[in-house]
Amino acid sequence: MSDERREVVVTDVAIPFWSMVILLVKFSIAAIPAMVILILLAGLASIALGMIFGPAWHHWQWGIGRMV
Repeated sequence: MSDERREVVVTDVAIPFWSMVILLVKFSIAAIPAMVILILLAGLASIALGMIFGPAWHHWQWGIGRMV
């Protein structure tokens, strides 16, 4: 194999309209479980950060830990 680099320029893609519609519908349906997983991970991260920094935030918010 040669280490020669070749560039390719795509000028047109011929895809029938209904094939593209079906592809995009499948993509949309596949995105739903992915979003559910991402929302669950964000919720778990939020809970973890709340448990770690929650008490410190509570004291700072109400001025309990402030020196007067």
